[in-house]
Amino acid sequence: MFLSLDFIYLPSRDFDATLEYYTKRLGAELVWKVRGMGTVVAHVKPADSGPALLLSEHLEGAVPILIYRVADFKKTVAELKSHGVKGTELEIPHGPCFSFKAHGGQRLAVYELVRPEAATMFEGRVDP
Repeated sequence: MFLSLDFIYLPSRDFDATLEYYTKRLGAELVWKVRGMGTVVAHVKPADSGPALLLSEHLEGAVPILIYRVADFKKTVAELKSHGVKGTELEIPHGPCFSFKAHGGQRLAVYELVRPEAATMFEGRVDP
């Protein structure tokens, strides 16, 4: 069902301190930092491979969201719903997304990559 784990959204209550921790203490590369719609999100890259880590000021709670890419969004969401999974459909820059909680409280989402150009649209941008 899932193709790859592409994004991990990490909630952050003290965004600037969290960003500094990842970049200064862990040596993560700051790929981009964007402010808009009353929030700020940053892509940090602590390793050459693996999913993108997205620090996010607007996410509620302390549990990260694991976002998996799927080949066919509509088919996957229909299958998840047929198994009793309840969630919310939304759009992310890369395409349609369906966010839900797993039985153990983990937060998961699936999306279909319909806008591949979104991968580089913020690259190098660092808003104050």
